[in-house]
Formats: sequence, structure tokens, C-alpha cells
Amino acid sequence: MTAAIEFRGISRVFGDVRAVDDVSFTIESGEFFAMLGPSGSGKTSCLRLVAGFDPPDRGQILLDGQDVSSVPPYDRNVNTVFQDYALFPHMSVLENVAYGPRVRGVDAATRTQRAREMLDLVQLGAQGERRPAQLSGGQRQRVALARALINHPKVLLLDEPLGALDLKLREEMQIELKGLQRRLGITFVYVTHDQGEALSMADRVAVFNKGKIEQLAAPRELYTQPGTAFVARFVGSANVAEGALARAINGSEKPFAIRAENVAVQSEAAPLAPNSVNAPGAVVAVQYHGAASRWQVKLDAGEVWSALITEDEARTLNGLAVGARVRLSWPREAAVMLRESPSSEPASSESASVS
Repeated sequence: MTAAIEFRGISRVFGDVRAVDDVSFTIESGEFFAMLGPSGSGKTSCLRLVAGFDPPDRGQILLDGQDVSSVPPYDRNVNTVFQDYALFPHMSVLENVAYGPRVRGVDAATRTQRAREMLDLVQLGAQGERRPAQLSGGQRQRVALARALINHPKVLLLDEPLGALDLKLREEMQIELKGLQRRLGITFVYVTHDQGEALSMADRVAVFNKGKIEQLAAPRELYTQPGTAFVARFVGSANVAEGALARAINGSEKPFAIRAENVAVQSEAAPLAPNSVNAPGAVVAVQYHGAASRWQVKLDAGEVWSALITEDEARTLNGLAVGARVRLSWPREAAVMLRESPSSEPASSESASVS
């Protein structure tokens, strides 16, 4: 099967900034693919390249096997949903959804029927005559989705589409988006800085940093087997040991990561567990999160690490609190060894010549 999208050595440069730096990846047809990373990491630049809003300075972009690197946006079979919805306030919901077919010259009866079908699909069939201002944020986002889907694009691009919604509505929309994508079978490319969104919806996630992909993997692998220190810290906020800290704990400077939920907090007098790694320190903060608490411990070796402790486990700590001397402990096999980040590698002579 031909891939929906393929990047071949793509670079996009703005002055001295490499927004996208020699990036290659493939998105399969019908896949829910997330691009995750902090602001300025290159994820939105990649989305704009797929949409055709920006041209690449180097490399090829293929859609359905065809090179579209120089094809304008209106000739690409893709559509984009933005965070701000971009709805026409003077039009009804139905008119907003029918706008795409109208521009393409579809007759009024056909485009109205298709628009009603799309509104039914996003569970807004009864809202067609209302104006966008009369809808909630979640409803407006569903209208934007219906408008983007009405022309049956090969690929739907979503640029931080849930960023303006509150937490509860965002979580509801995540379920709706994933269900919609499964029903339609359309390739979704989803840009976000929210790791929870990426992990909960995507089939695969590309983690971006400084214009490069740090790691591309399924959500579970990304979380349990982060490849670099950046991924370990950004996806799930793992504790990371590098350099002197790694040597102090493990006797080697080879970097490793350990998830907070795999770390136990013990009093210094507690017996050492067999095959465990231990690091002494002092409690600097305890943050209550309901079913669990996050304990922040300043290690004697110099850094503050976290342990996620359930309420049942906390009861065994016999009143230990901020300032108490403790020992962090974890099974040796729970540590994940890390490689060097690609974003820390020097640019190749080829990419350095991009202008």
C-alpha cells in the first residue's frame, strides 16, 4: 500500500533557524499520526509543509506516492483544522460546512445535503441554522471538523485543535476525534505539545526537538522505552541521570531514565531490597494528586528526582515529610538506557549549506 505521506530529507530554514532539519518519515494510509514537541520544535512547520503553506528548502514531500513539493495548497487533497476554528461568523453552521463544495461549484441542493450529512456525523445535525457565536467551544470545533471533512480529503491535518478547550471538554473531544477517525478511515496528522493527547489518540507519535525527530514510535513504546533524555523528560517527565549523576548512581556515565511510578521512597533505616538501585536524599516537596502523591527528593548526588507514591504506599512511610532523610529505590531492570539525542549532533555539511 502506498504511504499517505512521505518526507524525504526535508529541510525548512528561516534565516539562521532550521525549523525542519533533514527530516525523513512515512505516515501510512489510515493512520492517526501525532507530531509532539514543545514550541519551536518543528512540528507545526512540518504540518505547514504537508499543507503546502510553506515550500521545503530541500527534499521531497510525497502525498499518495506523488511528489507535491511544489504543488500549491488548493491542488493537494488535504484539509486543515486550526485551533481557532476559522469559522465565518456571518454564516450559519450549515453554510460554514457547505463552503468548500460551494467554492468547488457544487450545486446548492447537493452541497446542502452533504453539509447536513457531515453535521450528523459530528452530532450537530440540529444546530445547522445557528451562528458559530451561539455554539460552545467544543461544538465550534466539531463544525470546523465537518467543514474540513466534507470534501473527503485524503489527509486531515489538525493543528493544536483542542488547545482552546477546558480539560474536561478536551478529554471528551479526544475520544470523539479518535472515534471519528476510525469510522472514516482517513489519515489524521495531529500536531500538539500535549503528551496526553498524543499518547491517548495516536497510532504512532513523532517527538520533535530543534527541528529533528528525537523518536518515532507507538505510544506505549515511547513511554516505556524512551530513546533519549529529551524524550524521557518530555513524555511522562521521567527522572534522567546523565554524566556525573549517572556515575554516582550506577558507576558509569551512560545515561539512563527511570519513571517516577517505578521509584519507591524509603526511610534510610529500611532494609535494601535485592537487585535494587538506591540513591539517598532529602524530601523537598510532597504534592497531593488524589490517588497518588508526587514526592520530590533532592538527591545527595545533586539533582531533584520524583517518586509517584500511591496512598497505600504513603501510609507505610510513617509520617515522613518535607526535610526528612530518605532513600529512593527502584528495581535495576526498571531503568531504561538512553542514546545521544539527534538534536545534539552537529549539522551535516549538506544541511549546513541550506539557505
